[in-house]
Amino acid sequence: MNIAGILVVAGCDHLTEVVAALNGLPGVEVHQVEAETGRLIVTHEAADIHAEIEGIRRIKALPHVVMAEMVYHYIAEDERVYEAIPPELNDQACAVPAYLNT
Repeated sequence: MNIAGILVVAGCDHLTEVVAALNGLPGVEVHQVEAETGRLIVTHEAADIHAEIEGIRRIKALPHVVMAEMVYHYIAEDERVYEAIPPELNDQACAVPAYLNT
C-alpha cells in the first residue's frame, strides 16, 4: 500500500465542490481546508505506485483545482523490482514543478 500526502490548491469560490469531488475519489480523504487560501490537505491510499500516480492525475484533472503536488510519500513493501524509473513517473503530470528547480 502507498500513501501520499498531497497539497491541493483550489479556487476559493469552489471549495465545497472540490472537497466533494476529492472525497468521491477512491482512496482519497480531505483532512484540512483553509478557506482563505484555497489550500487543502489530502491523503491518497493506493495499491501501488502506478495507482498512486493515476490518483494524482485524477486530482489534478478535477474542475477548479489550480495545483496538486505530492508532499509526502510512504511506500509499503512492493514485491516488484524496478530496473529503472517507470516512464509514467517521468511525464509532465508527475514532473518536479519548475518553481522548485530554481
